[in-house]
Amino acid sequence: MSQPDAAALWREYGEGEAFDNALGLYETVERNEDFYTGNQWRGVRAPDLDKPVINVLARVVKFCISSIMSDDIAVGLDTFEGGAQQKPVTDMLSAQFSEIMEQTAFKKKAREVIRNAAVDGDGCMHFYFDPDAEAPAAGFAPTPGIIRAEILENTAVHFGNPQNADVQSQPYLLLVYRRLVRDVRAAAGAHGVPEEDIVPDEDDHRHGDAPENGKVTVIRRYWKENGTVWFCEATKTALVRPATDTGYRQYPMAFFAWEKVKNQYHGQALVTAVIPNQIYINKLFAMAMQHVKMMAFPKVVYNKNLLPGGWDNRVGAAIGVPGDPGSAIAANFRAADMSNQVMELLNTMIDYTRDTMGASDAVLGNITPENTSAIVATQKATSMPLELQKQDFYAFVEDSVRIWLDMMQRNYGVRAVRMTDETGAEQVVPFDFSSLRSLRLHLNVEIGAATYWSEVMQVQTLDQLFQNGVLTDAEAYLENLPKDCITGRDSLIQAIRRQKAQAALPAGEVMA
Repeated sequence: MSQPDAAALWREYGEGEAFDNALGLYETVERNEDFYTGNQWRGVRAPDLDKPVINVLARVVKFCISSIMSDDIAVGLDTFEGGAQQKPVTDMLSAQFSEIMEQTAFKKKAREVIRNAAVDGDGCMHFYFDPDAEAPAAGFAPTPGIIRAEILENTAVHFGNPQNADVQSQPYLLLVYRRLVRDVRAAAGAHGVPEEDIVPDEDDHRHGDAPENGKVTVIRRYWKENGTVWFCEATKTALVRPATDTGYRQYPMAFFAWEKVKNQYHGQALVTAVIPNQIYINKLFAMAMQHVKMMAFPKVVYNKNLLPGGWDNRVGAAIGVPGDPGSAIAANFRAADMSNQVMELLNTMIDYTRDTMGASDAVLGNITPENTSAIVATQKATSMPLELQKQDFYAFVEDSVRIWLDMMQRNYGVRAVRMTDETGAEQVVPFDFSSLRSLRLHLNVEIGAATYWSEVMQVQTLDQLFQNGVLTDAEAYLENLPKDCITGRDSLIQAIRRQKAQAALPAGEVMA
């Protein structure tokens, strides 16, 4: 599709919407969002009924997000060949990936991706290169631009083959944006598109928005052609950005589905299946509250024949009674108490709902720590189902890292980086990132807790080797420590080398 047109893109967009409508995706997402945020009585017409919200779903979803993100995200790179000559490059790339995480606020946005997946079914992050941003400089002018990231809703992403969940094998991807008309006109004008070709969406006209204040739907289409990724942008009436070759080999988008569903790319949300439980919990609690309001307080029953003026409940008030005032004229009445089964069933429903979502009392810390070993075992057993989502999230991060590497090769050009020379000293040198493809790096990317614990284990092993005398060279000890484990590692290594050189000189001679 070298020369796309707006009409063709809009037909593909219509096909994507039709697929999502067939799944009921838009209604599901709207309902799940309401229940997660606590708007759980929307549309219920019961003006005399209190509407309590016992939001079990929100607490469990937040627990799941925290559980998946409990380990710090780190990226470790290695080559399958294990060549020592490529280690300075992989160390440099690891530092670059850490820098990208900071620039894009990746860890913060990753939490939102997990939240979207748990509530809506899918989380999506789109990466793009901003050529106008200023790149870090060190002694010379680098190629400008940095990598940026944005979160997309699952309703705004359409796969060319919706029965296939693999992003990189798609014939095309459609990303849907709602943008201000004036911004789209300004961007399209640079490509020779007349302003009058870009008009607000019809719903803006219905709401009386002025054209310069209205919004328009913009479709960005990615597809692969001759081994590289191309893209274009269009509204319903105009192609606002012509076909452009990005030079990437991978689609710059990572996708994370909470629970995979066969024959579709959209996942099943954690919230969807237990919404009926949440409705029942709220209803049962509302009816219990109504019973307490109506029946919990004693009522006065009196004889209307003896009190034709009604009952006077004022303190010290005199009540006139025809006939003998000693006759029984009033009595207290109290209805039977509400059955204990109501609250037992309510608590059982809450417990079962949390347990089936992977958040028991032991995991949430709602039990008395009488037996620590049993508590730890229970927590591990209960949280095991989240391991599947955690591994899928690590795959999401790994996909993101490979996308960054692809974008760096294409867009970074020559930049200043820190690299270790053959003597082990770090230096700031210019590096041409386009040369990465000629190096043919076959990378092994490690994400998450595995990287963290491998560093901890490496330090512990080195300490034991040094303490037991198996390793006696302090220089070798420091060289094998993880890079960020000790401050000033390189200066310590240089100091040890100077001591060795001085010790090698004849007695009395001082090193110049």
